[in-house]
Amino acid sequence: MVKIGLIYLLLVAGLYLLAFGRDKARILLALKNGGGTLVNLLPFLLAIFALVSLGQEFLPMQWIEGLLGPGNRALALLLGALAGAISVGPPLASYPIAGTLVANGAWPPAVAAFILSWVSVGVLSLTFEAKIFSWRFALVRNGLTLLTAMLSGLLLGGLL
Repeated sequence: MVKIGLIYLLLVAGLYLLAFGRDKARILLALKNGGGTLVNLLPFLLAIFALVSLGQEFLPMQWIEGLLGPGNRALALLLGALAGAISVGPPLASYPIAGTLVANGAWPPAVAAFILSWVSVGVLSLTFEAKIFSWRFALVRNGLTLLTAMLSGLLLGGLL
């Protein structure tokens, strides 16, 4: 994993160097914007990685496998999607959590539904969405999106 990250960093650095010759001011602005984003996200990402570490050490594998494992696929799919739907934060944070779930016996389609619903279902922003669009719209959109996350999880699981 570290090797892939280093390769990615070298590619990005190379692109920045190429672009630096073309427009120094815009590259400096891009670096400033990227640095600001990193500073804003860093505390959250550190908290997520700390949470994942706690989960790896203190959540029994049998518990995760019992709730999200392949033993009861319908329940696992629903719980995975609902867990993602109530999660907060940038989608990037869902990946280390999902990796921990899979490593501890979670069924991959349930984990895929977790990631997809994290990104697309807005349970915590439901009241705001309802205020802007309407309760009916917000409930129908979130319900359909939750179902789509579950169906997509099943499809993705079938492809893996």
